[in-house]
Amino acid sequence: MAIYLNPANNEYIETKNGQIFVDKSLLIDYTNKIMKTPQKYICISRPRRFGKSTDANMLVAYYSKGCDSLELFDNLKISETELYQKHLNQHNVIHLNMQSFLSKTKSVEKMIELLIRLLVREIKMAYLNLDLFDETDLSLTLDDVYVQTNQSFIFIIDEWDCIFREYEEDRSAQEKYLDFLRDLLKDKPYVSLCYMTGILPIKKYGTHSALNMFKEVSMLNPTPLEDFMGFTEKEVQDLCQKYNMDYNIMKEWYDGYQMTEELSVYNHRSVVFSLIDRKYENYWSVTETYEALQIYIDMNFDGLKDDVVKLLAGEYVYLNVNKFQNDMTTFKSKDDVLTLLIHLGYLGYNSLNQTCYIPNKEVTSSFTASIEDSSWNETTKALLNSQALLEATWNKDEEAVAKYIEEAHLDTSILTYNNENALSYTISIAYMNARNYYTIVREMPSGKGFADMVFIPKGDKPAMIIELKWEQDVETSISQIKEKKYPKGLENYKDNLLIIGIAYDMQTKKHTCKIEELV
Repeated sequence: MAIYLNPANNEYIETKNGQIFVDKSLLIDYTNKIMKTPQKYICISRPRRFGKSTDANMLVAYYSKGCDSLELFDNLKISETELYQKHLNQHNVIHLNMQSFLSKTKSVEKMIELLIRLLVREIKMAYLNLDLFDETDLSLTLDDVYVQTNQSFIFIIDEWDCIFREYEEDRSAQEKYLDFLRDLLKDKPYVSLCYMTGILPIKKYGTHSALNMFKEVSMLNPTPLEDFMGFTEKEVQDLCQKYNMDYNIMKEWYDGYQMTEELSVYNHRSVVFSLIDRKYENYWSVTETYEALQIYIDMNFDGLKDDVVKLLAGEYVYLNVNKFQNDMTTFKSKDDVLTLLIHLGYLGYNSLNQTCYIPNKEVTSSFTASIEDSSWNETTKALLNSQALLEATWNKDEEAVAKYIEEAHLDTSILTYNNENALSYTISIAYMNARNYYTIVREMPSGKGFADMVFIPKGDKPAMIIELKWEQDVETSISQIKEKKYPKGLENYKDNLLIIGIAYDMQTKKHTCKIEELV
């Protein structure tokens, strides 16, 4: 039994025997169809804990000559496809987890040397009678195998980008690594398929656009494998039904990664842990990328803080993702930072309008925690005051509400505080904790118009309608709510409904509040 050449299927057996299993085997149908075609190179980049290694292990188990996986796959979706039997355990597979090699060495040179030695050793054990020209050169060794046996190889490479994450400042090491991969993979007749996966897309250095033969599938460009970037809504619905968990709460916590106009996906790992633990909480705080989030938030790029405040307020922020250098250090603008956060899974991306957003409650809590531990002391204060503001609102304490909103405005420091839209950002940040109790709807159609902000309770808290006014008397907002019959859309809460007017006066630089209980 070998480790790297034609390995066994043990890892995928463990996955399938796990408490939570979702059939993602149709990914194999795609790789079967691109095998030995010009499209045979594919690089999948997804955030940590989104099932990358699981998929890689599945491909190994399916293709490897070193095992018998008939029982593993015969009851999965792939078994119903045309090419299923043709490729099942019929190929030479080279499975490399780059992180495992890197962790055993102290340089990229030593990592590559170790990888070559171990793999060539297994090749010699499998092909005893071959004449190998140079055992220190992996590509020449594989050339020898191909020429003398007419056998090609499927490469499954996991954690391909670990060099760029652990040697993030060492350009020379990164270039040596890219040169190694190019020499190993590009234009080689012994490559029948190469499936590579990591967090970051492929790094390009001018002439070192060494791996330009790869089709890149990422959180920015997920097609044609969007169904395999995480759990789909249908898969999570089925899991929630099977394990008697609340789908709506699961969606609120872990959904929101928009792959196409029709499809969004869930964080794979968080859903699994939530089902096993039978609770909903933030599972990102134990990952290494959580530590990175605070570092990137603290970067003082012009406009970054204001964009993060808008994101926390539930807004979409426009950005240019095309200048990102696909690494962890080359940041020339706030857009580069935000693009990296998309690849790390801390932001979702809408390709139709080129905007980013915070996808769900889990990620929101990670942002909030990172800001509380960051240098953003003022913003932290606004977030910490959020619960007190909410309780003051329930108690109809108008002066306290106005005070907390005043502080939130000063603390979040939106650069252009000169219109009702900017006021709405402040209100959204100030009421951050309300998301634990409410579904918040902006510009909700109701009665004879659109209510600025509507808070629909998830439990027994009062429903709330907030109308914002800029340079107008606060009484005007209350009158508008009544005259345009905004409460009509909340008739189910007519005995437990607060109408709230909030106004800002440019002259006095003061906020005022009016709260009435609708009866």
